[in-house]
Amino acid sequence: MKNLLFGILLGCFALMACRSDEDSIQKIDQIMNIYIQDASGKDLLIPDSIGSFTSVTMNDMLAATDNAPVSFSPKTSESSRRFLEYIAGATRQLQSGEDSDDRIYRSQILVALTKKLTDTTFSNPVNDTLEILYRWTPNVFEVSKVNYNQQLIFTKVPDQPNNVTIIK
Repeated sequence: MKNLLFGILLGCFALMACRSDEDSIQKIDQIMNIYIQDASGKDLLIPDSIGSFTSVTMNDMLAATDNAPVSFSPKTSESSRRFLEYIAGATRQLQSGEDSDDRIYRSQILVALTKKLTDTTFSNPVNDTLEILYRWTPNVFEVSKVNYNQQLIFTKVPDQPNNVTIIK
């Protein structure tokens, strides 16, 4: 009886090991590194530096409530450039392709930037709009395009990181 049970279990394991993995795994590529600089390339995310943005907040414009903060993480690259890492958090609204295998989703974020003018004075927050377009297929979910104040500033390049640069 033990041998029969052992044989059945061994057969089940063998069948499970031989099955094909027909379900493909969807690649998710939604992390964005947002750099803010002036026209000459100067980093504007240096904390406590006059002329830099010392306060950055993001709010989800498509959320059910008016106050819907979007999380991001301030980071520093290997080359000492500062950037904001945005992973997810804003509402994604279906824009097109509802019944197809090629859909476009949209997130819209209000970005409030406060600049340090002198050691003791700061500007009023400047409110800008960041629009992220995502492409969804059964194989991939990725950032496709990014608009800042209705201007295209990023288009996805396959197998490249999503480095978005905002010129202020």
